[in-house]
Amino acid sequence: MTAVRDVTDSSPGDGQHARHRPRAAYPGAVSTLSEIVQRHSDLEAADLEWLHLLVGDWQVISDLAFADLVLWLPTRDGDFVAIAQCRPSTGATVHYDDVVGSHPPEGQRGQLHRSLTEMRAQRSREPRWFGSYAVREEAVPVVRDGRAIAVIARQTNLGGVRTPSRLELNYVEAADDLMGMIVRGEFPLPDAATGPRRGAPRVGDGLIRLNSEGEVLYASPNALSCFHRLGAMDDLVGRALVEVVADLVEQQHSQVDESMPLVLTGRAPWRTDIEAHGVALSLRAVPLSEGKERIGAVLLCRDVSELRRRERELITKDATIREIHHRVKNNLQTVAALLRLQARRMDVPEARAALEEAMRRVATIALVHETLSQTLDETVQFDDLVGRSLRLAADVASAGASVRTVVQGSFGAVSAEDATALALVLTELVTNAVEHGLAGRESGTVEISADRRADELVVTVADDGAGIPAGAGAGTGLGTTIVSTLVTNELRGAIDWAPREGGGTEVTLRAVLRAPGREANTVA
Repeated sequence: MTAVRDVTDSSPGDGQHARHRPRAAYPGAVSTLSEIVQRHSDLEAADLEWLHLLVGDWQVISDLAFADLVLWLPTRDGDFVAIAQCRPSTGATVHYDDVVGSHPPEGQRGQLHRSLTEMRAQRSREPRWFGSYAVREEAVPVVRDGRAIAVIARQTNLGGVRTPSRLELNYVEAADDLMGMIVRGEFPLPDAATGPRRGAPRVGDGLIRLNSEGEVLYASPNALSCFHRLGAMDDLVGRALVEVVADLVEQQHSQVDESMPLVLTGRAPWRTDIEAHGVALSLRAVPLSEGKERIGAVLLCRDVSELRRRERELITKDATIREIHHRVKNNLQTVAALLRLQARRMDVPEARAALEEAMRRVATIALVHETLSQTLDETVQFDDLVGRSLRLAADVASAGASVRTVVQGSFGAVSAEDATALALVLTELVTNAVEHGLAGRESGTVEISADRRADELVVTVADDGAGIPAGAGAGTGLGTTIVSTLVTNELRGAIDWAPREGGGTEVTLRAVLRAPGREANTVA
C-alpha cells in the first residue's frame, strides 16, 4: 500500500530558499484577491468571479499534481502579479514563503507571456533550481469564454524524485485532465452545487477514477478501505460503482439521496452521503470532460461515520434542551395562571397587587424560556423579546390609561444566562415608570434606548411623568430591590435613577453581558 506523505510543514535551511524568496510588493496587511485585482487590472466582474470559483476549488488539483499552484494575473503595465497560491497536502512545497502580491522572476515571465498569448500550456524543458532542489514548471492559461484571463504556474518540487507508484500516476493523470479543462474553459464547473454539497472530502481521504460509463478505473487504498467498511468486499476495478452501492443500500433498506446516482456515475459535480452497516461515507464527484464529451470523473470519498454519530448526538442534545425550555415555559405559565386565580379571590388590595406582580414576573421568565425553546442556540434575540414583554408590562400596569412604549437601538443576541435577569429588570423598570411616574394620567410615553457594544450594554428607560426630586435616587420597594440585586449580581453592572431633563424620570442601566460559551468579566 502506497502512503501519500504530508510534508507541507517542513522547513528548509536558509540557503535552500534564499534564492527564491518573493519580492513582496505590499508589506504589512495581506490584501485579498479582489483588492489585488482591482489595484493592478481592469478585469470584468464575471472574470473575477471565475477566478474566485477556481481558487475556491483548486486544492484538489494541487493535491493530485503534488505541485504548488500560483495564479498570475496580467497587469496594466504588461507584467504579472500573484493573486493566489495553493500548496499541496500530498507532497513537498516549493514556496515556503507567501508569494501573493509579488511579481514573477525574470526567468518565468517569458513562459507566462507565451501561455497567455498562445492560450496553451507551456512546460519548461529543463527544471529550474531553487537553492538545493530542482523544480519542474508549467504555465497553464485560465480561459473563460475563449479568452485567457490569467495564468496558473504549476510547480513541482523534484527534491524527492523516485519511481512513481500506481497511486501517484493516477493522481497526476487526473490532475492533467483537470488542467486541460482549465485551458479549454471547462473548469471550474459553473454548475457545481454550493453549500453542504461542496468542499470535503479531500484527495488524501480516498480517490476513485471513473470512466465515462461510471466504471471504476482505479481506487486508492484509502478509498478501498472506505468501501470495505461499507460492505463492498470485492475489488471495485471494472465494476459500475453505482451498482455496487445500490446493492449495499438495498440490503440495508437505507434512505437514498436522490442525487446519489449522479454522483456515483460522475455526471454531476455534487456531494452525497451513503450509509450502510453503520458506516457513513461522504462522496464528491468532479466530472472530467474534453470539449462537449464527458470522459470520466474523479470521485473523492471519506469515512465520516464518527462525524455523523457526533452530529446525531448534538441534534438529540439540542432537541432535548429545547424540550426542557418548552416544559419550563409551560410550568411557569401554569404557575402564573394559579397566581392570577389566587389574586382574583383576594379581598385585600395590597395582597392582590402583590400576587399580580408575582404573576407578571413569572410570565416574563416564561417568555424567555419560550424564546429559547424556538432556537438552536442558547441565545435570545433580545430585540424580538423586549417588544413583547415591555408592551405586556405597560398594558398590565397602566390600568386603562393609554401608555406608548418606544424602543430605540438594538440589544442584539443575549445569552440564556443573562436574558432572564435582563428581561426581569426591564419589565420592573417599565412597570415602575407606568405605575408611579404616569400615575393619575390618561396617557404617557416610556422610552427604552439600547446601546450595545460587544459585551457592554447601556440601557436607558425614561418616562415623561411626574419625575423624582434631584438626588432622591432609587426607591425602597420590592421591585427596586429586585432590580438592584439582579443588576449587581447577575448582570455585573450598575444602575442610576435621576430626573429627566424636561420632566419625568430617567433610569440608566450599565451591564456586562456574557458572550455565548464563556463567562463575562466582572466589572470592578
